[in-house]
Amino acid sequence: MKSGKVIKRDGAREKSQETRPEKRLDKRWYDDACGTAHALELLGERWSLLIVRELMFGPLRFSQLRAGLPGLSANVLTQRLEGLEAAGILIRRMLPPPASVQVYELTPWGYECEPAIQALGRWAARSPSHDPSLPLSAASLMLSFRTMVDRRRAGERPMTVGFLLEPDVFVARVDGDGVEVRREMPENTDFTLRGGPRGIAAVVYGGMPLAEAEAAGLVSVSGDQTAAERFVTLFPLPPKVGS
Repeated sequence: MKSGKVIKRDGAREKSQETRPEKRLDKRWYDDACGTAHALELLGERWSLLIVRELMFGPLRFSQLRAGLPGLSANVLTQRLEGLEAAGILIRRMLPPPASVQVYELTPWGYECEPAIQALGRWAARSPSHDPSLPLSAASLMLSFRTMVDRRRAGERPMTVGFLLEPDVFVARVDGDGVEVRREMPENTDFTLRGGPRGIAAVVYGGMPLAEAEAAGLVSVSGDQTAAERFVTLFPLPPKVGS
């Protein structure tokens, strides 16, 4: 519907009323039947895919999503959440008392996007311009472990790892099947890593020795130090293009 004026006549008076275009949630960018094109229509807007990434480990409040994506404004986050909800990728729901707060959570279909995100991550990590030292969120770090783990090496000696990333907490089970991650307080783990995602990534992906990161205050380890030293070697980055 095009914008324009509707003239209403009421006796000798004329009333003009501005009409507004209907908001279309089913807009199409490509008019292309390819599934890849439709995937971009669903998740191709700036920040949409990263919002899905942040929700991969369970529901989050609006403020938690903002904290994980500090470059995203509240207004744009609201728009993207509305679009993802309209597409059936996520839902809004209220947590039961005593929390009684609204959270956003992926639908079962939304969770099915993880392999696609992992494949994109592995592919893009081969770019010479990929910089693993840039900031990243706790959810991004956990998803990177699920993406980059060498399952053959991990299966040689399974382990349970805790992460205190303040305010985020996770427990990861690492074995030959990959990395299973749960958002819960670490208990009965082989060891626990405490620190920021960037500091842990500097050790795992940046080549910083764990002892050096501990001395610098970037990371601390409680529990089996030998297992921790082994853990940080289980996530080799793929070779860069042209290397």
